[in-house]
Amino acid sequence: MAKSKSKKTAANKSKDEKAVSAKTEKVEAKEVKTEASVREEKEVKADNKADNSAEKTEKATFKSLMKGFFSKKYDTSETILTIFSRPQIYGAILGEIIGTMLLMMTIICLGMTNPLYIWFAMTAITIAVFGLSGANLNPLITVGMMASRRMSAIRGVLYILAQIVGAWLGMFITTGFKNWSESTVEMPSMASVADGDFWKVAIIELVGAIILAFFFARAWAYRRSPLTFGLVVGTGLAVTIIYVYIVSQSYFGLSSNFIMNPAMALMYNILPSSGENFGEIMGGICQALAIYAVFPMIGGVLGFYIAEFTSRLSGEKGKYLKGYFSNGECHHDCPCHKDE
Repeated sequence: MAKSKSKKTAANKSKDEKAVSAKTEKVEAKEVKTEASVREEKEVKADNKADNSAEKTEKATFKSLMKGFFSKKYDTSETILTIFSRPQIYGAILGEIIGTMLLMMTIICLGMTNPLYIWFAMTAITIAVFGLSGANLNPLITVGMMASRRMSAIRGVLYILAQIVGAWLGMFITTGFKNWSESTVEMPSMASVADGDFWKVAIIELVGAIILAFFFARAWAYRRSPLTFGLVVGTGLAVTIIYVYIVSQSYFGLSSNFIMNPAMALMYNILPSSGENFGEIMGGICQALAIYAVFPMIGGVLGFYIAEFTSRLSGEKGKYLKGYFSNGECHHDCPCHKDE
């Protein structure tokens, strides 16, 4: 009897031990599940916080991007009252006159149908003049610089006047040599815009100006190297000429109707001087100014805005701008105002 009782007691003990172990396992499983659920909850909360912080960061970044988009990037002390007290502004004006004169002479001799030669000339002229004025050499570029707040209004106006004077000198010198030698060689000239071709030529000038301004704005990011700057600007002009030439010739059937430089266009006598009456003359003048001045300048502004907006969206750090910009403003040694 004692043996049977001991056997029952041992069996009961083993059952009890099994039950206890089973309960322990259940408790441990619950604890594991609880820990896992807590971890999952923490991870979810962390992910939500990360997403919220990322969204806040993106919103803040976009907001700061747009906030600095129209910030002034030139010396804010440069005004109409102070600019003429700095002698370097006169060197910058002479640089624009000389550079535009040389470019005008090149265009008169070669026309706008030799992109390779123009690329060489534009690159060389840009490199030579860059240290003096920044080598705008085109009113649509200067207007784009002013619109994107890279240049003060008074400096921009002075540059545009200098470019017109330079274009006139280039035309005067080149045609003077031709008249003096009595040569029979015909220089390239611009064809008048026929009735019905207004929008064709205007769109060509607009798109060409956008491309040209975009290249110049991108070159501005590399302005620590005049060689790189000149190559980008020269290549931009060559690409623009190729595009415009193909479109005007192949699609619109036009010839010698584009120049994408308002100062040079004025020197090419685009403004009509004769007509049946005064109203017709004024109408022709307004049409010519719209095609060769207004539309290119609008294109210049758009090209600069597109370049700057794209640069900001891409997160370009501006390593090539180091030393020129701090908190959105140029330092005194920036080529855009060498006179500080």
